[in-house]
Amino acid sequence: MDSEAPPRARSGLILMEPLSASSREYLRTLLVLGRASNIPTVWSNCVAGWLLGGGGPLSGLLLLCLGATCLYTGGMYLNDAFDLNFDRLYRPERPIPSGAITIGEVWGFGVGFLALGTVMMFLLGSSTGIITLLLVLSILVYDWIHKWIAFSPVIMALCRFFLFLAAASTGEEGVGGLAVWTALALACYIVGLSYVAKSESTRGPVKYWPCLLLCAPLLLAWLVNQGEYKSRAVFLCLVVGLWIIRNLQFTYWSAEKNIGRTVSGLLAGIVLVDLLGLGPLSFLTSLLFLFLFSAAMVFQRFVPAT
Repeated sequence: MDSEAPPRARSGLILMEPLSASSREYLRTLLVLGRASNIPTVWSNCVAGWLLGGGGPLSGLLLLCLGATCLYTGGMYLNDAFDLNFDRLYRPERPIPSGAITIGEVWGFGVGFLALGTVMMFLLGSSTGIITLLLVLSILVYDWIHKWIAFSPVIMALCRFFLFLAAASTGEEGVGGLAVWTALALACYIVGLSYVAKSESTRGPVKYWPCLLLCAPLLLAWLVNQGEYKSRAVFLCLVVGLWIIRNLQFTYWSAEKNIGRTVSGLLAGIVLVDLLGLGPLSFLTSLLFLFLFSAAMVFQRFVPAT
């Protein structure tokens, strides 16, 4: 008779074995392909749009965030799939040309995530589903042609525009005028950000006019907030404006240009733009947006945002 059972058997606990080095590397590859550090900005779009649409049951918001995450991740996977020939020449360190994952796997993950996200969004209602189809179309068009046309940032902005409207459509009041204007201001911000990011791959000079588009959310907040809400709007405009300037300096006013750092910071700033587009919020809701902003910044330390 055994005198003493092994510690695991005696405690009745089943301990998970740590992931092997190859499994950890594959998981990191999946996170890099999906630009996972930007997912908090997707969630902030969902929360902001949902609130401007009148809010509703939290179960609907959770399904919305899950569906949007699948759509975003699928779009990012397909982005690398379409960019394979370009990356072989100019970015051989990317997961597919480096051999970290096969092109077939990436296509499978990308199409699968897009399909799953679309189904989830349709579960939230027909109007949400129709807007989602426009979102998916924008994602596919962007992934297909973004390397070859000058106005691809506009298509990228359409992706966030339709995501925001899809989120608003899930609220109890649906898509209203303020939600549309906020989505447009967000889209302008994305166009400015994307033109700065585009200059990183083209290696050409970085023009200054995209900076004006980054200020569109500030202008909207200044115009729509009057009376008792004005002081809050001015404060948030100052915060967002300083954040934009802080990140632009790495590209425009530094001895060594660092476009990647500018773009990463501006991507995290999407959360602040969403916060700027909302009216007075409860303490917990404000804390949620600050958490999402912090999460985006922290995750960028481990997974590149671009």
